[in-house]
Amino acid sequence: MSNTVELHRVLKSTPDRIYRAFTTAGAFAKWLPPYGFFGTVHEMDSRVGGRYRMSFTNLTTGGSHAFGGEYLELEPGRRVRYSAEFEDPRMPGRMQTTVTLREVVCGVEVRITQEGIPDFIPVESCYLGWQESLAQLARLVEPEIKE
Repeated sequence: MSNTVELHRVLKSTPDRIYRAFTTAGAFAKWLPPYGFFGTVHEMDSRVGGRYRMSFTNLTTGGSHAFGGEYLELEPGRRVRYSAEFEDPRMPGRMQTTVTLREVVCGVEVRITQEGIPDFIPVESCYLGWQESLAQLARLVEPEIKE
């Protein structure tokens, strides 16, 4: 499918911590925005059929873009699937992101597929943004801090 990115990583973490990073507002705001942006979660109802809304703000320019969607599938520690639509009319359409988690001997295999990326966003830029986000995800979920 065109306008799709696929990513694969192995993180030294647990399936539960990674799952929570996708379904906890503060965590999502911390790791998902690519470098140079910060995230604000305006709404998050982490249940199938629940909705979320967030925005990314460019720290340099102050420009912001908002998007939101619905949780389509949630299997704790195994799978997250959600939709996303931008509020900017230049970026119409509905994206879908599927995250699959599988425990492996050295951590967790994470596979992400994002489909339906608006034509306004170059797929390569989306892929780069995801790479930056996943580096930040690793920094959040890999440390095992006991109290």
